[in-house]
Amino acid sequence: MARTKIDYGIDLGTTNSAISRMENGDAIIKKTDTLKDTMPSSVYINKKKAIQVGDSAYNALKRDKLKAMKTWNDSNSNSYIEFKRTMGSDKSYSSSNLGKDLTSEELSAEVLKTLKSFVKDENINSIVITVPAAFKNNQKEATREAAKLAGFNHIELLQEPVAASMAYGLDTDKKDGYWLVFDFGGGTFDVALLKVEEGIMKVIDTEGDNHLGGKNLDFAIVDEIIIPYIQDNFAIDSVLADDTKKQILRNAMKFFAEETKVALSFKETHNILSDLGDLGEDDEGEEIELDITVTQENITKALSPVFQKAIDISKNLLERKNLKGLSLDALILVGGPTFSPVLRKMLEAQICKPDISADPMTVVSKGAALYASTVNVSEEVREQTRDKTKIQLEIANESSTVETEEFVPIKILADKTEGEIPDKVFAEVTRGDKAWSSGKVEINTIGDIVEIQLNEGKTNVFDVILYDDKGNILESEPSSFSVIQGSKIGSSTLAYNFGIELKDRATGKIRFRTIKNLEKNQPIPAVGIKNGLKTQKRIRPGKDADFLKIPIYEGGHEAEGTRAIYNEHVTDIRISGAELPSLLPENQDVDLTISINRSEKVMVTAYFPYLDFTYETTVERTISSIDTEWLSNEIRKAKGSILELKQDGKSDDVKLQKLESDLNLLDKSFENNKNDVDAKSEVLNNLRKSLKAIDELNERTEWPNLEAELKERFYRLEKANNDLGDDNSRSLVNELRLQLEEVIKIKDVKLGNILLEEINNFFFQLTMIYQLIGMLRNFNEKFGDYSWSDSNRARQLVNKGISKISENPDTEELRQILISLYDMLPPNEVPSGDDTVLVG
Repeated sequence: MARTKIDYGIDLGTTNSAISRMENGDAIIKKTDTLKDTMPSSVYINKKKAIQVGDSAYNALKRDKLKAMKTWNDSNSNSYIEFKRTMGSDKSYSSSNLGKDLTSEELSAEVLKTLKSFVKDENINSIVITVPAAFKNNQKEATREAAKLAGFNHIELLQEPVAASMAYGLDTDKKDGYWLVFDFGGGTFDVALLKVEEGIMKVIDTEGDNHLGGKNLDFAIVDEIIIPYIQDNFAIDSVLADDTKKQILRNAMKFFAEETKVALSFKETHNILSDLGDLGEDDEGEEIELDITVTQENITKALSPVFQKAIDISKNLLERKNLKGLSLDALILVGGPTFSPVLRKMLEAQICKPDISADPMTVVSKGAALYASTVNVSEEVREQTRDKTKIQLEIANESSTVETEEFVPIKILADKTEGEIPDKVFAEVTRGDKAWSSGKVEINTIGDIVEIQLNEGKTNVFDVILYDDKGNILESEPSSFSVIQGSKIGSSTLAYNFGIELKDRATGKIRFRTIKNLEKNQPIPAVGIKNGLKTQKRIRPGKDADFLKIPIYEGGHEAEGTRAIYNEHVTDIRISGAELPSLLPENQDVDLTISINRSEKVMVTAYFPYLDFTYETTVERTISSIDTEWLSNEIRKAKGSILELKQDGKSDDVKLQKLESDLNLLDKSFENNKNDVDAKSEVLNNLRKSLKAIDELNERTEWPNLEAELKERFYRLEKANNDLGDDNSRSLVNELRLQLEEVIKIKDVKLGNILLEEINNFFFQLTMIYQLIGMLRNFNEKFGDYSWSDSNRARQLVNKGISKISENPDTEELRQILISLYDMLPPNEVPSGDDTVLVG
């Protein structure tokens, strides 16, 4: 039977993946080829160029990493894992056996193909794939690309914490209160706060770290337990002194660490044992062996600092919502590392006791399948799979509900049906347990409504049987539908503020500005609009060299008004003269609309009122690339800022010392991993945090200067208003005076900067005519100092402008004269700055 709902969900994990399908109202895990619920997200390419995925690939990976210790060369490895952490980047994985490089998306596609192969009874065209809530736009687009490479035609993305809460919500008796989903996976960490009212779930905040997960736990065990043991028992100074050899050693030991981490999640001690000859020789030619007994005390010491990072993120999220651990009605665990008793004890001590009723390894995949049962297959895929010889139906049922009765419209789609449709058609809807039936209800192409009754707290499956007026059964499609009763997911939310870079009218600074209705935690789908943006220069039709750009960014809580480096670049929308139908003069309006659908696909629309022209584009996959030299320079500048703060002598010494220490560690990490894309991304993420902390310290020394500038600019505005203002402007100035007094009282730098912009804007508007007059008089007095392209025409325009000044001039008239004059100046004689971005 052709499916009308997607019904399949995949948890595409960093270290393990799983696929689930809806069967008779239940989300069922499809077993792997080794009859497990999950499969390692590992790929291996053998010498015959055959691709292996899963357990066999993971075993080959372990062999490769151990083998590398004997030659201290890891370049010939054909085994891969944890490539999810480099999705959307320019990272490539070399395969000597294939003779080419592979992208993260190509490797992920192999994992998806293998998961799909575990379904033997039908072909899958549509899929729901889960992604971390903290995934950036380019990572989501990379996931879509991997799914396309795996042969899926209809792809929906779902945030992992939302999937987990959906599966948990169906099975739990808790239908009200706050839930915290703590998702500690193999390579990423997410935390989501949900508010649940009578089973209706709403995500109200999310946070996460794309560089925190089981991988960090494994290396903590390597660095704190295994390598110290080897140092104590063998001579490896030369290995530790060589960054390349040290990393090969750490990668090989990671497998022993992972085994230890898993074992100590379920027992008190674990022995790490290696076979003689597996690990190569030390500096003195002695065979390295491992024989370590690891206790819960040992593992607690190693793992606690890593787990603490995740707990701190969770506590910060709760604090900004004015909640405490005791406010939570459920703390839901997701991901293999959450089996750790170390973590569970820490969570209980610092937040609240976790709810362990859901399986952390499968809850995301099952939740994805449940969500998939609520999503219609795309019309394109549906058309490919229709059996038009059967009577085609449209069944408009609610996919999930907290009610026990629902109204379901059913109608015949005559235009989609090729077989004969009797004059009279009756439908009977029967619940799967056979305990309820609607009786026969006549339906047609207009449709009728059937009232259904639901069993509480489960997925209800209903069969739909059609009859003619003689009682003969008619074949129909679809012939069933399902409704989840007892919980209803409101929607996913935006994990970041979505916005653009704009040039500020008053200050000329280019800063991030959030688009209204695209703020962090806004439910999706969402549509944001920003009207009245201005172009800086004219764009000639047909000229590709003439263009404006709309730089789109994702930013965190403190994104508004910040520099670009603080935020994640999504893409630059470039609109050139080649796309425009006619000349777009300088200083014209642009109305921007950005829409984000439920799968977080982004569409950008720019409307130009002057041209009555609309430009539309969909944000496609972009490749993230971090330039090594640029990152090195940014770290150097950050360290320079620390030095300036120390010389200033007004900063908090304790915080400054910690910042300096953090930056030194970050710099060392960068130096050791300059060629590692994942490591550079993590360094940049941590650098952003340090830069924000530096700004906070700078704000404390910045206030005296800002206060003086605020007073100076306000007195200038006040004087201009006395000379030029009216009753309306006087009222506005009085409002600004009250704001100024309040800002000075609380010494708030951020509010002060905002107020400074407002004062400057108002002054600019109030005195614009005089500024234009001043520019024209300057051109008149220094006419010969400029290199005019048409001196006679320029002289005529200047004379016209001077004449207008004496005739009660109009602002727009003078502005148009000045625009024409600027067009006759060479580039080096006009104001500088990025004139391709919009002004707002």
